[in-house]
Parts: sequence; C-alpha cells; structure tokens
Amino acid sequence: MIRAPRSTWIVIPVALLMPFACGKDDPPPPEYASQPCTSPNECYQHLEGGTLKGDKVCLTKVTGGYCTHTCLADTDCCAVEGECATSRKQVCAPFENVATPMYCFLSCEDADWQAAGASDGNAYCATYAYTGFTCRSTGGGSENRKICLW
Repeated sequence: MIRAPRSTWIVIPVALLMPFACGKDDPPPPEYASQPCTSPNECYQHLEGGTLKGDKVCLTKVTGGYCTHTCLADTDCCAVEGECATSRKQVCAPFENVATPMYCFLSCEDADWQAAGASDGNAYCATYAYTGFTCRSTGGGSENRKICLW
C-alpha cells in the first residue's frame, strides 16, 4: 500500500477553504446614517463635533433608533469627508409628514437600487443598510422620498 506524504493531507483541506477566506463575499459596510442609537451622542462618533452639515439626531421613533443628521438639501448628506462609509446615495427628506427639520437617509429610489444591481428596493436596503430594513416612504408629504428604514 502506498501512503501519501502527510503534507498532502494538510494542503488539500487548506486549498478547499481558500475561496471562502478571500472576503470577496463579505457584505458591504453599513452606513453611519441608519446606525442604531438611543441618543444623538451615539451617532457619527468618528467625526469631530460640529463637522456635519446639520445637527446629529437619533430618530427614536424608528425601531432600535436611527442615526442621521438634519439637512436642507441632498448635498448636505455625505458632504463631510468620512461622514459616509460608502458611495451609496443619501437623500434629505422630511420624516412622517413633518416639513422641518429634514434628515439624511439612505436612498432606495428606483434609480439607486437599480444602479446597484439589486432585484428590488427591499433587497437593496437589506444589503446596504441592515437586514430587516425595507424600502419605504419617508411619509414626508409633498417632499416624500423613498428610503431604507425599518
């Protein structure tokens, strides 16, 4: 009987595991906007105070809290270096039919989820925000936008 050298038994299992160790299938990092919170102090902790174009906010009406900040226009969202973890579009919109203030949210408008190659807005939100997030309306009346939210 011919026996294989002992090193062969080690190489085969390691070679089989290599495709899984590359990290290419890791999920993208979640955005800082949408992080869970209980108070504004927990939001955007990696940025120096006062650098955002707006005030830090923890929307506690959202299950688990939702870190965001006030804004006047889409350009106020991701306006500061390091504010956003990805290049995913954020929109400035009112929340629950309250005209002001407006807040930055991860967008799931049709063009945004389609550009990412997602099958629909809900799949996009579950991938780029958090599992369980869906694509829904901000409830912002005439300035309503489609965002990722619980």
